[in-house]
Amino acid sequence: MLYKTRIAPTPSGFLHQGNLFAFALTWLMARKEGMRIMLRVDDLDRARYRPEYLEDLFRSLESLGIDYDEGPQSIDDFEKKWSQSHRRDLYQESLQRLKELEALFACGCSRKDVFERTGSMAYDGYCSGKKLSYGDRTKLALRWHIREGAARLKTWQQDPQWHALSTALAYPVLYSKEGHVAYQLSSLVDDQHYGITHICRGEDLLDSSICQFLLAKELSFDGFLNIRFHHHHLLKDGRAKLSKSNSAPAAEIYRYPHAKKEVFKLVAQHLQLNSSDSLDEMLQEYRKSP
Repeated sequence: MLYKTRIAPTPSGFLHQGNLFAFALTWLMARKEGMRIMLRVDDLDRARYRPEYLEDLFRSLESLGIDYDEGPQSIDDFEKKWSQSHRRDLYQESLQRLKELEALFACGCSRKDVFERTGSMAYDGYCSGKKLSYGDRTKLALRWHIREGAARLKTWQQDPQWHALSTALAYPVLYSKEGHVAYQLSSLVDDQHYGITHICRGEDLLDSSICQFLLAKELSFDGFLNIRFHHHHLLKDGRAKLSKSNSAPAAEIYRYPHAKKEVFKLVAQHLQLNSSDSLDEMLQEYRKSP
């Protein structure tokens, strides 16, 4: 069987150290097992996309020494062949299937509405019984009412484990008020479409893994139901995780060699390796480990 994983950044800002740690870890775990690697850029939210963010991605991967077997090689190649805009029909097919299954409902609530009503950002299903029209896409989002509360996820190398879904994703948005398919559906459809077999992602995305697994069951996406996951720990700045939403500083490792060395050091520590001067050196040691 052909095993394949992916590196799937969002071009909504310059990469920070946490992004680079995740990319390097994915590359090492995949190459140790002889997997193919795909570069998939999640650009459905074009309002936040900038070409300079994509250029930062290509330069960062090159500086780290990360190669991949499938995906864009340049900004022009990305726009012509690999942008998620080329797969909109696939996303719409899945949305239509969910409508036919009567699994979606329209919702007009803003984040402010949810917080004022619940005291948190966990949506409470307020619009699920209103039967609002799907047609008014300028004011309404489409949410999915999950029928199950837990999923049995396969791990990268171990037995499956049961995980409960948090209330924060009990009614995930699958189509936004802004008029584009939301991450939970687009990422699932892409992974199914490209035959991904393994996913390495941060522990903050465990709920997304559970949600997407349950959504795959709804859509009968058998390929995704067999995916193996590794949820790694997060790099933090104090108590907060490094993220673009928390304004984590840009790494720009192609300009700052010490920043690249720090990424290698962090990955080596995570995998309990002694080597940390390059990914190739770490890979040679990692292949000898159990």
